[in-house]
Amino acid sequence: MENNLKYKRILIKISGEALLGDQQFGIDQKPVQKIALEIKKAKELGAQIAVVVGGGNIFRGMRNSAKLGMDQASGDYVGMLATVMNAIALQSAFNQIGVPCRVQSALAINQVAEPYIRHRAIRHLEKGRVVIFAAGTGNPFFTTDTAAALRASEINAEAMLMAKNGVDGVYTDDPKTNPRAEKLETIAYDDIIKNGLKVMDTSACALCKQNNIPIIVFDFEAEDGISKILHSEKIGTYIS
Repeated sequence: MENNLKYKRILIKISGEALLGDQQFGIDQKPVQKIALEIKKAKELGAQIAVVVGGGNIFRGMRNSAKLGMDQASGDYVGMLATVMNAIALQSAFNQIGVPCRVQSALAINQVAEPYIRHRAIRHLEKGRVVIFAAGTGNPFFTTDTAAALRASEINAEAMLMAKNGVDGVYTDDPKTNPRAEKLETIAYDDIIKNGLKVMDTSACALCKQNNIPIIVFDFEAEDGISKILHSEKIGTYIS
């Protein structure tokens, strides 16, 4: 266990799309195992790690609910249930590699997850368990980005890591469509909001600013990305 880590307690936000792998839909075993192994390596350095996972690989609230003729609130609740499925899949991957893990859900679903209780979550982290927060904030009209910022604030996380799929930081424009987009090493919270950079929800960004939690946006496919961040290596984009 190391004492020279830049951050002792972190929250990692993983998008649902990161779990797709080569599939069009659902959960692919390979990226789930990779995420679990990367988090295990970081945990073995002595960091306390919480995770929020999205549900976009199974159901996207706004996009899918409109197609099905559902109102947005109903669609958001279905999206929350999708995050619970992802959390259980991730928990199983941790169990297979010997990492103690608990899932806490913002929706009451006691057969498969503990209810979200802040003090219990912090106790799990102190005991060396990974805690996965599922079901977003438990309320419709909020994204899992906002849920991640909220949980990071509640557990007094020292940083929030945004694991992106195939994008290694924040760019001036979408690098997938604009080859001239430039990567930013550092950026202020306000510039994310002001320039409408679609890295994360503006409400999530504002919440991190309010509670002085730095955000690091990085590519989760980069080997040892989380460990490098904990060792103060410059990867991704640092938002503060």
